[in-house]
Amino acid sequence: MILLKRVYEAPSAADGYRVLVDRVWPRGEKKVTAQLDDWLKDIGPSKELRQWFNHEDDKYPEFKQRYEEELKSGPQAEAMAKLKGIVKDHDTVTLLYGAKNEVHNQAVVLKELLEG
Repeated sequence: MILLKRVYEAPSAADGYRVLVDRVWPRGEKKVTAQLDDWLKDIGPSKELRQWFNHEDDKYPEFKQRYEEELKSGPQAEAMAKLKGIVKDHDTVTLLYGAKNEVHNQAVVLKELLEG
């Protein structure tokens, strides 16, 4: 099972294996408080794509398409392969993200790819 959760929400035993999928550490969050099992920095969207998207709902379809392309090569592809292994090895994996927009963000894209 793959869950999504903002990194600012309190950790729970039900989260299972907790993976931060942001390239940048979430502002104001302490590493101890986050209780991560892993941080896949390289899986996050590129700086350019992240800044262009700016979590604007109307840009999400294009963001999703461009992000999926980014995940096919380089360090992002390696991080995606690692994430697939994590999902295979654990009953429950929670993808953590810092975005305020809980509907349109990279963790949503990753969850859809992993479940598809």
